[in-house]
Amino acid sequence: MNNKDEKHTEEGEESPTHSQQIVSSDDEIDYSVKPEFYDSELDDKDELWVQKKRGGRTSDAILNCPACFTTLCLDCQRHEKNVTQYRAIFVVNCKIKSKQVADLGSKRKRGKKGRGSSEAEAGSVMGETFKHVCCSVCSTDVGVIDEEEVYHFFNVIPSES
Repeated sequence: MNNKDEKHTEEGEESPTHSQQIVSSDDEIDYSVKPEFYDSELDDKDELWVQKKRGGRTSDAILNCPACFTTLCLDCQRHEKNVTQYRAIFVVNCKIKSKQVADLGSKRKRGKKGRGSSEAEAGSVMGETFKHVCCSVCSTDVGVIDEEEVYHFFNVIPSES
């Protein structure tokens, strides 16, 4: 039987793998027709939208969620010492976890005293409570919000503004 099978293949009957013609997806694309989903001016339109939202202010970065890359903030200020931390007042796609309250005051006081900072500086943060903030799309924790409603982001991906 093996000889018969080999004969059929040799005599012109093609195996299933050789009978199908391979066609590249590039061969199927008609480049003379402009795709409907492409807009060569989209970047310019997006930049104008961001500038309008900022109201003429400049930003240190545009902040994105580290898990799903959703935009969280268009207008923020980078921390002077901790360059991976940002603060902002106006945010998008953020959800405050009102049931989870973090009291970071006592931890900061010990940390600042341990680094040699003044007691007045350390005392200004003592007792302040923060609420956790997460991405509204994927629920990843991205920072906290303080009592004065200033957002403090520390788990974000910054991009150039």
